[in-house]
Amino acid sequence: MATILVVDDEEPIQELLRFNLEKEGYVVCIATDGEEALTHVASDQPDLIVLDLMLPGMDGLEVCRRLRSNPKFQQIPIIMLTAKGEEIDTVLGLELGADDYMTKPFSPRELLARIKARLRRPNSQEETESKIIVRGELRVDVTGFRVHVRGEETELTPKEFELLRVLVAHPGRVYSREELLERIWGYEYDGDTRTVDVHVRHLRLKVEKDPSNPDYIETLRGIGYRFKG
Repeated sequence: MATILVVDDEEPIQELLRFNLEKEGYVVCIATDGEEALTHVASDQPDLIVLDLMLPGMDGLEVCRRLRSNPKFQQIPIIMLTAKGEEIDTVLGLELGADDYMTKPFSPRELLARIKARLRRPNSQEETESKIIVRGELRVDVTGFRVHVRGEETELTPKEFELLRVLVAHPGRVYSREELLERIWGYEYDGDTRTVDVHVRHLRLKVEKDPSNPDYIETLRGIGYRFKG
């Protein structure tokens, strides 16, 4: 069974998450600050991290940044916990590579659904897609999780890679933000689709010559995105 690392300095939150996660059969580790979280990750290699942004000492954003800068930990899904009104920190967290976020107070049932979605394996149809996809100066190694842009390897976060993989595999097809959320994040966001826009913006910075005038990922205003084919 998967191991979940909960990083939060509030004991009631720790106990709430431990109770609900262990009831579902997960192994739960607790860290109360950023340094302890990094130690746990290095020693235990959790399958997923629930990370509060407001931590004593090193905050959650710095923990996220350090994890995503280390190739050994880049594939570990991170779900951030934020307080209401922390919109700037939420966007920063997504841009640093967090996979998802929830606002406190949150529903344990919804958090469990998001954890299950993050841990879900790709389906057989996705696994049978072409292993190497080449579009212009972009080369995507689907099974190797590697991307080359104009001959140079480019590092993407797990969610950026999944987003690019979906779009590049079906050039010309239009995906709504809601469809991308359901396909990549595995659930609906109750109308909040900004995480898609954040990931697209960050992805363009890495694969486009001119992110403001993209050659690959096209925005259809009011609809969604498509890969130009």
